[in-house]
Amino acid sequence: MPDIIEVSHLVKHYPAVKAVDDISFSVRQGECFGMLGPNGAGKTTTVEIMEGITSATHGTVHYQGEPMGPRFRSEVGIQFQSTALQDFLTVRETLHLFRNFYPRGMPLEELAKLCALEDYLDRDARKLSGGQRQRLLLALALVNDPVLLFLDEPTTGLDPQARHNFWDLVRNIKARGKTVILTTHYMEEAYLLCDRIIIMDHGRIIAEGKPASLMAHHFQDVVLQLPQDDFRLAGDVITKNIKQMGEYVEITTSDINTTITSLLSHGISLARLQIRARTLEDLFLELTGRELRA
Repeated sequence: MPDIIEVSHLVKHYPAVKAVDDISFSVRQGECFGMLGPNGAGKTTTVEIMEGITSATHGTVHYQGEPMGPRFRSEVGIQFQSTALQDFLTVRETLHLFRNFYPRGMPLEELAKLCALEDYLDRDARKLSGGQRQRLLLALALVNDPVLLFLDEPTTGLDPQARHNFWDLVRNIKARGKTVILTTHYMEEAYLLCDRIIIMDHGRIIAEGKPASLMAHHFQDVVLQLPQDDFRLAGDVITKNIKQMGEYVEITTSDINTTITSLLSHGISLARLQIRARTLEDLFLELTGRELRA
């Protein structure tokens, strides 16, 4: 697929910090592209430059081979982390208001169906639940029938059911041929939705690729998890690759059979043993560390 967005040698300086430090990447047409990173990593600044909200100190962003301009602004949709809506309007009136900002767009009936808002069109937008409000904000981002859609942490604060429903909406939107750029702190969300991801830290890209490929490249082991009450360190039982995680002990190993044999030989009960594959969250923490970011 051709590139829809090309970012070249992007730099952003603020008085006390270099927020983005000479990064380059591209987003392919029709894919869901994820941007991950801890707080202060530079991903928000990068996204704001790509959206045309913030200017770069150096570097360029091209949309379909051209500098961003009127065409880009007419063909992009953005769902921000937070959007203030006009009070005392229904969902239908809110959609109609935003639709009138553009010369062309998606029919409101089609938009309401796509974003599962059909049953709420006549409800005051202030009285929507968290999940319903996020679907309305998604609809507003789609009101001009964009080619490229930015979703900035769209499921933050949603309960698991609402989050999964939102993921289904994103899949449906992608199935219509739209390109999605997603920022999220939910690693499961990125793994399930994104065709490719970048992980940023300290203003630079530290990993890039397909989630599954990145996992296979960085990890050749699995994680064994045992309650600390069941774990008794005795003699030479696996003294490396052990981490205490709250009430549990985690053992990373590339040889499950040998590890289990060793545990059993030291009288450790495996009745509550859990074995899990590595996750994108493991990779994120491996690359960016576990220290708290401001």
